[in-house]
Amino acid sequence: MLKISTRGQYALLIMTDLAEADDGTFIPLKTLSHRRNLSVKYLEQILIQLGKAGLVTGSRGTNGGYKLSRKANEYTTGDILRAMEGELSPRGLSENNHLDSEGNDFFWKEFTQNINHFVDSITLDELAQKNRDFAGYEYCI
Repeated sequence: MLKISTRGQYALLIMTDLAEADDGTFIPLKTLSHRRNLSVKYLEQILIQLGKAGLVTGSRGTNGGYKLSRKANEYTTGDILRAMEGELSPRGLSENNHLDSEGNDFFWKEFTQNINHFVDSITLDELAQKNRDFAGYEYCI
């Protein structure tokens, strides 16, 4: 079963936060942590992994924090999920020969291709825009 970990889900949320505020400035770690109610240590682990994948840039100091390494429309959700989860496959990495047959093999390859096509078809910019659109519906009574 293909299951995206909470780290992968939070990585997508944090990247969306960075995309929504993408004005070229660094967003402090504490600000990102507060927005999603995550511990600074946990969030830092996620951001370090995203940084190693080249998806975010970090800076220390007074005006430090994190920002996207490139424009939001240049990322796909697949890029972000693969940075956290590795390859996205419902079968996992081990292939059991006794489970293979031409029909089954075809099914699993098509299933994997469809999953990857889907996550690669949605950009980070699209997610951020949907969040911005939805924010217009929020109100307090």
